[in-house]
Amino acid sequence: MNVIRRLVLTSVGLLTYPLLCVANKLRFSGAEKLKDLPSRNVLFVSNHQTYFADVIALLHVIGAAKWGRRERLGLPLYLLNPITNVFYVAAEKTMKSSWLSRLFSLAGAVTVKRTWNTETHETRKGLDSSDSRRMARTLENNWLITFPQGTTAPLAPGRLGTALLIKICRPLVIPVVIKGFSEAFERRGLHLRHKGTSLSVQFMDPLILDYEAPNETILAQIMDGIGQSTVHS
Repeated sequence: MNVIRRLVLTSVGLLTYPLLCVANKLRFSGAEKLKDLPSRNVLFVSNHQTYFADVIALLHVIGAAKWGRRERLGLPLYLLNPITNVFYVAAEKTMKSSWLSRLFSLAGAVTVKRTWNTETHETRKGLDSSDSRRMARTLENNWLITFPQGTTAPLAPGRLGTALLIKICRPLVIPVVIKGFSEAFERRGLHLRHKGTSLSVQFMDPLILDYEAPNETILAQIMDGIGQSTVHS
């Protein structure tokens, strides 16, 4: 499976690198914080602007940071040996919606069921138990990227399932703030809306959490960390 993941990560990386660094201008900061992180049980929580470009950019940046890059991706030599211990959470329905999403799911998607269904208007409370077990197993030996809002709408409320996962697994939580992706890319694909857009990825300091605190308190810290708290908007 690692061989397949490496091939997919390299292929998707080569296809998307020009979109991030030639058609647009990707910069990142805080990458020096990644070098001292443990190799397992690290949860990256990020705001969400597009379904695919966000996580693809994060995989690029984390891979480049492992090769010592600090502000720009530079030449994509890191794609010759892509990292395979970074996974990401994605909606199951989204990852089955197109050939692109099905291919990209092989790059490390941990699929979950949405807490709402736009067709039936049904809403579930919290995470499906199988979803939470899948994410917990992933965190046991890997890094995991998740988007607590579960939607690309700015300042949308976070999902309590993220706080529940943190209470169960007690990971080191790294907030990530991304900017510019909704201007540069279409929300559901990788088609460009505008060229020459400044894209930024900023890794913040790890959150200091009380794992015994209520879910709402933990979620509030997360939303504040990723710049999506309505209190400070």
